[in-house]
Amino acid sequence: MGLTTVDAVVVGAGPNGPVAAHALADARWDVLVLEAQETSGGAVRSAEVAAPRYETDLFSAFYPLAAGSPVIRGLHLEDHGLS
Repeated sequence: MGLTTVDAVVVGAGPNGPVAAHALADARWDVLVLEAQETSGGAVRSAEVAAPRYETDLFSAFYPLAAGSPVIRGLHLEDHGLS
């Protein structure tokens, strides 16, 4: 395995890790995000649990302050399907 040099390492791909990584990348930092779980999202994840094609929130699901966050709005997540 080769040695990689980065400007920042973000530990965890829950909701805050990718936001931090994105902000650093916007500032032209080279960023590495590390996550121990198979899927990212932390406590903000969903899966087909109840029935096929029916997404169920696995953990917490209500984040009203995120909608008012200038950082989150700046990610333009609606362009990627978030509603």
